[in-house]
Amino acid sequence: MEYRQLGTTSLKVSKICLGTMTYGEQNSENEAAEQLDYALAQGVNFIDCAEMYPVPPRPETQGRTEEYIGNWLAARGGRQQVVLATKVAGRSAANSGVGHIRSGPRLNREQILQACDDSLKRLRTDYIDLYQVHWPERQTNFFGRLDYSHGSDDGVSIAETLGALEELVEQGKVRHIGISNETPWGMFEYLQQAIAYGKPRVVSIQNPYNLLNRAFEVGCAEIAIRERCGLLAYSPLAFGVLSGKYLGGKKPEGARLTRYERFQRYAGERTLAATQAYVDLARQFGLDPAQMALAFVNHQPFVTSNIIGATTMEQLRSNISSAEITLDDEQLVAIDAIHQDNPNPAP
Repeated sequence: MEYRQLGTTSLKVSKICLGTMTYGEQNSENEAAEQLDYALAQGVNFIDCAEMYPVPPRPETQGRTEEYIGNWLAARGGRQQVVLATKVAGRSAANSGVGHIRSGPRLNREQILQACDDSLKRLRTDYIDLYQVHWPERQTNFFGRLDYSHGSDDGVSIAETLGALEELVEQGKVRHIGISNETPWGMFEYLQQAIAYGKPRVVSIQNPYNLLNRAFEVGCAEIAIRERCGLLAYSPLAFGVLSGKYLGGKKPEGARLTRYERFQRYAGERTLAATQAYVDLARQFGLDPAQMALAFVNHQPFVTSNIIGATTMEQLRSNISSAEITLDDEQLVAIDAIHQDNPNPAP
């Protein structure tokens, strides 16, 4: 397993990160522990979760993912062997499904401090290695939106959010901070405020990135490289679509898009056409389509770690094995040719 430096910190994280948002919904606690044990044995030292997990978010299950991870850590020990990341939820629309969190989550000082304490209890640890803002407080384009419509209500300021995160760092509850689902402006604003006011520096950004959505390359990639604030890429398989398992109208039993109709981001006609082209290309080169898609993400110079997720051990073994695959120039050129024909069909 290759290890990469997390931003400007001294931490080294595996280039494959274990995503856990299925724990407590699609995966039982025993299944979660089996995944965690296997990933650690394969050299994965980076685990990502969030206070709102599992997904889809529900009041009855909120925080269960962190609880499963906390129980696993308590049972096996070795907390120092793991780089543990979690996230604080922010403001959302009334119908977003997270209104049950603190009666409507906000990124103000009071709620951030409370959210961190709650996560620490569930995770059964006294510190979090990477504490991330799950999405912006202000109205902007994220979660699949490319268009920007300016709103007059920006809500809680980045300055207040950053100040609360600074308190957590000073208290020793958080080692480093990161952002997620951010825009280039938001990314740079966090970095600039850290310099201007002597605040903690964000060391990572967690945004979607995959063969069907390479929007990160347009505005954020240069910042990520130049400012050493690397991407933690989520949805590298586009909800499993890039495995090819949904092609031809298939709905595999137990699969996420079969079970949950809300996940339609990667279900459009252009998306399916592009997916078919990538799957055909992978087979042409004798590669597993999912592993090719993951290897492409692993290859990018602005990516610090690739957040994989799995509901079965077979999927997990395959996804982690993608770390051993290196795409050659011919394969990368062929991938880019498909991208040029159908760029970002599912942003």
